[in-house]
Amino acid sequence: MFARVFTAMGTIVSVRLPEISDTEALPVIRKLQHIFAALDGRFSLYRPESELSRVASGTLALPQASPELRAAYAEALLWRQHTDGAFTPHRPDGVIDLNGTVKATAMQQSVDALLASGISDWCLNVGGDVSVGGVPAANSAWTVGIVDPANRAALLCSVVSNGQKNSLATSGTAERGDHIWRSPGTAARYAQVTVLADDIVTADVLATAIVAGGADMLTRATERWPIDVLCVDCDGTLSATPGFRAALAPARRGSE
Repeated sequence: MFARVFTAMGTIVSVRLPEISDTEALPVIRKLQHIFAALDGRFSLYRPESELSRVASGTLALPQASPELRAAYAEALLWRQHTDGAFTPHRPDGVIDLNGTVKATAMQQSVDALLASGISDWCLNVGGDVSVGGVPAANSAWTVGIVDPANRAALLCSVVSNGQKNSLATSGTAERGDHIWRSPGTAARYAQVTVLADDIVTADVLATAIVAGGADMLTRATERWPIDVLCVDCDGTLSATPGFRAALAPARRGSE
């Protein structure tokens, strides 16, 4: 099992490749690092020299921005439309912030790079958002843990990959506090939302949208997209779609 951890976009990236040697894996890892670095260099609002920071400061007009930036912004606006405004690429002060899609885009590009390199078995974990492919070993499956928002040192539960909906994203307060923008007057309903989807961008965007939009957005999301969802209410109550419950790993003996 080849495993490598590196830092990108202000978080930890973990890559596990079970069926590849160190020699074969290192060029692939460098490719993934380049993907994250390139997107962070263009879209980070923490880097004053980034293209998006220059748009935010007014030194670069949006129509003169690169095709890559304008395409990313257009994609985020489309997600805003699809989620009836629950997901938005705009901060309350109007600044364009593409953090809600860029990390997932980097993950999806990394998955595409793994596939292009002939790698079919992988686990890519970026700050708790996970995409898996294949299996870790013969007669086994990837198992992904979900952090407990009330105790970051503990797991709330784990899910087992079944070859479908192999992307998992969690949004909420556990990692970064209450950073999600809501419409004025919208009370927080969920402390944490985890979404299983076919691709990581859909999983990540909809997890954020459900936290922002509450129960109404949860209903719309599960009706419009083939996803499964686990929600942790602010009072600690858990709720999950039938598909999510079916994906849960069995509880270990002595830990029920």
